[in-house]
Amino acid sequence: MLDAVIDFSNKVFQPIIDLGAAPMMFIILTLMALCFRVKFSKALEGGLKLAIALTGISAIINMLTGAFSESFQDFVKSTGINLSITDVGWAPLATITWGSAYTLYFLLIMLIVNIVMLLLKKTNTLDVDIFDIWHLSITGLLVMWFSHNLLVATLLIIVIGVMKIINSDLMKPTFNDLLNAPKSNPMTSTHMNYMLNPVIMVFDKIFDKFLPWLDRFDFDAAKLNQKIGFWGSKFAIGVYLGVFIGLLSQQSIKATFTLAFTAGVCLELFSLIGSWFISAVEPLSQGISDFASKRLKGRTFNIGLDWPFIAGRAEIWAAANVLAPILLIQALIIPGNKILPLGGIIAMGLTPALLVVTRGKIIRMIVIGAILLPLFLVSGTMIAPFVTETAQSVGAFPDGVSETNQITHSTLEGPLEKVIAVIVGQAVTGNPTFILYAVIGLVLYIGLFAWYAKQMKKRNEEYEAIEKNQEAA
Repeated sequence: MLDAVIDFSNKVFQPIIDLGAAPMMFIILTLMALCFRVKFSKALEGGLKLAIALTGISAIINMLTGAFSESFQDFVKSTGINLSITDVGWAPLATITWGSAYTLYFLLIMLIVNIVMLLLKKTNTLDVDIFDIWHLSITGLLVMWFSHNLLVATLLIIVIGVMKIINSDLMKPTFNDLLNAPKSNPMTSTHMNYMLNPVIMVFDKIFDKFLPWLDRFDFDAAKLNQKIGFWGSKFAIGVYLGVFIGLLSQQSIKATFTLAFTAGVCLELFSLIGSWFISAVEPLSQGISDFASKRLKGRTFNIGLDWPFIAGRAEIWAAANVLAPILLIQALIIPGNKILPLGGIIAMGLTPALLVVTRGKIIRMIVIGAILLPLFLVSGTMIAPFVTETAQSVGAFPDGVSETNQITHSTLEGPLEKVIAVIVGQAVTGNPTFILYAVIGLVLYIGLFAWYAKQMKKRNEEYEAIEKNQEAA
């Protein structure tokens, strides 16, 4: 049955897919928005923005990888450190994932799951972060890559997707606290990066029990960012990275300057063009929200958005600036790592989750972040063969990267989910060792989330008590 659905989807969508990622997403996003009765001009605007963003990010990746490709080879020769997997950042992986018809299928599945959960009152969150379904889709595609078993891939997508939606409800009061927003604030997030919250909370509880005195050394992140100024900006971090690679690979002064300036501008443009993706899906998100409000009158909904609505908190960027050099050092010394952090050197797959769990305690964010960064390098290395082969099959392999190189993203959101998907995919092939690993991994993963949910409910009860006391006063 599922194979028939996919066969039909491929027949319908293959001509569109063959146009390439940018034209494909322009057509799909525009049509989806029109289906939810978005004005034609707004639907067209969203589709064009997304196509331009995909085109722009591809150009930046090609520029960055093209500039660094030769120096990477010299880096290996001069240091003996073989970091052969190219870190292309998140945007190419989004392009690759959206280039698969299965992503549209997984999107449909999760829309149905979300609606069913709303009707059964198992959630108050309407997930309108349509674009970022690719983060969840990768887990399903990984299972398919190893096993070609769509049923198992679908079940894993549903399990993780349901937990993502539940998590958005659990985080809502904390978002209100961090934003200093009223209870009526509708914003929450279903983004995959927050699925690392349970692991972060384990370390946060360890801090509570054994290291609470470290909180006395906390500092104002906004003031730190202000003091650091340009020296902690994306421009500057790119320059440091370029100089570092230039010196270790024994490039000429001219070549080192070129690397530094190229990395600086590319890291800054990553952030700028990334914001285009968010604005591109706003018309569709609003259309879905309006549609649900009309069909389910009288309900108050949380709106599940992409993570950057919380990006105004300075702690995210202060922690990211400190963690960037730590990530680079770890990449050089961790056994088995093959990634040189480049496109993902600013760890946005981690720092928003650190903010939510610790509620802005910057010392905790940095220490816990440093402990967890190797998980991203392990995950990124594990999925590199899949990412490389899939990129080549959908025609999205970056032009500036040697065809003999593998590609990945060093700080891709959902590292645990990627590891689980790899294990489950290999378990489905009948490997008894991986069957055991899959059972243990899923039990621990779901069990840890259940424990985390209880902790968040206790936190939310404390928020409610504070609100009642304030109202009584």
